[in-house]
Amino acid sequence: MWGYFLKRILLMVPTMFGISVISFFIIQLPPGDYLTSLLASMADSGQTVDPAEIARMRATYGLDDPMAVQYLKWISGIVLRGDFGYSFEWGRPVSELIWDRMGATLSVSLAALVFVWAVSLPIGIYSAVRRHSVGDHVATFFGFLGLAIPNFILALTLMYVSYKYFGQSVGGLFSPEFIGVDWSWARVWDLMKHLWIPVIVIGTSGTAALIRILRANLTDELSKPYVVTARAKGLSEYKVIMRYPVRIALNPFVSAIGWVLPQLISGVTITAIVLNLPTAGPLLLRALVSQDMYLAGSFILLMGVLTLIGMLVSDLLLALLDPRIRFT
Repeated sequence: MWGYFLKRILLMVPTMFGISVISFFIIQLPPGDYLTSLLASMADSGQTVDPAEIARMRATYGLDDPMAVQYLKWISGIVLRGDFGYSFEWGRPVSELIWDRMGATLSVSLAALVFVWAVSLPIGIYSAVRRHSVGDHVATFFGFLGLAIPNFILALTLMYVSYKYFGQSVGGLFSPEFIGVDWSWARVWDLMKHLWIPVIVIGTSGTAALIRILRANLTDELSKPYVVTARAKGLSEYKVIMRYPVRIALNPFVSAIGWVLPQLISGVTITAIVLNLPTAGPLLLRALVSQDMYLAGSFILLMGVLTLIGMLVSDLLLALLDPRIRFT
């Protein structure tokens, strides 16, 4: 197991390097740069900027350097000093902006991930064991509903229900009186009261998808001869289902962590804007629109790293579930 773990860690190093190269050069693909966008915006509003000031800013930010030189400066700062660069639009180090948002982002995303697993696992097992029952049809109906309804529509609906029937302030993660104050039990409770809406909204589509995956795989396993043999030998129904078929059917279910984790963080930008969440999605969108390359590139790099972490976690869990994987 340790050999398999070390092998996966070593493979992550060149992959991270490749992700960093792709992340930086993707940000450079649109024509122009941040100063070009800024000058166009100022020209539209009738403002003018001294050409000498423009030249100074381009030299300061290294915008006239070749892309390879800009990349080397950026990646060396990250590796050697933990410096992700400087945000042009915000006038602050990128690391400060990222860590300001990542706390709320990870809190919401991990809560949504727990929700996805806690709901999809029992429902998926029940739907496979009780195929074509009333409960299975109900779960299937709500599963398709979860896949079909856009997240932002569900967010608006839950915000209305929360305000109309529970009298709760909607939007954000805290009530106005708890924003910017020190942590206390009252503030934690207020967070819990606001957290359920983004958790349900963000986790619904992932839950629906995993229910369908687990149901399909477990249905296939339950029809195999070893299950019939186990029943014929008199094993209890719980052992027949949980000991082998569920364990094997969990393989694709567990492997989904690799895409669920980054999707929960980066795939809910519109939902975060609707709910006014202080997460990474809206900041990333703003950085892309304004061509704030160091901020946008750092966010894309972190999304790639989260994907690698998700894949590593899923690989290790798969190795624990199925020992054959350790020899691949």
